[in-house]
Amino acid sequence: MTDPKRSLDAIFDADRALRQAEAQLLASGKQGLVRALVGAVAEAKELGARNPSEAAMRLERLADLCAQVPGPEMTDALIDIMDYDEPPVRIAAGEALLDVAYEYYAEVARGIERALDAGRRGLAMCELPHVLAEVGEPSAMALMKRFLDTDDAEIIAATIEAFVTLDDPAAVPFIERFSDDERTVAFDEADEETGATLGELAQEAAAALGANDDELDD
Repeated sequence: MTDPKRSLDAIFDADRALRQAEAQLLASGKQGLVRALVGAVAEAKELGARNPSEAAMRLERLADLCAQVPGPEMTDALIDIMDYDEPPVRIAAGEALLDVAYEYYAEVARGIERALDAGRRGLAMCELPHVLAEVGEPSAMALMKRFLDTDDAEIIAATIEAFVTLDDPAAVPFIERFSDDERTVAFDEADEETGATLGELAQEAAAALGANDDELDD
């Protein structure tokens, strides 16, 4: 039978070693550190097909590390991590990017602009509008509006939901143009997958932001 005290000591030793290794890593030269982190993100994502649990563990740790290193490469790396299939990984990357955005909003905004300019699609593009809405900077609305021009139904649906979080009635005109859109999007709710049209989501969001029935009918 395993000795609980020995197991506890092993946990403390591992945690101490982790903190020391992290401090040494972050104290290394920035150029080499950035290259190492970017390479590690790419390697971990490639590992996902062969060893998903190892890949997820690495990506969650890398999200925390990338958030501690300023610079555009790390913003791009966090967005790359947000594209991973596993929800815990996306949550870790989203929270890390949010932490960076609270302190260096302009840097994160530029990273999001790069993703939009590149025509990027995927899971990260559904998460980024929520990051912008959570931070709530004055320029967030203009940047969020660009996600509505992607013509990707999932990204548009996520952005409509994010506008409700932003809670600014000025977003209503942007949302209303989808009020008759019949494309269907799926989303998880209480462990069940349900669906709705973009039009239904847009109408509900516009109403939540204060649009009246006459405005929705126009």
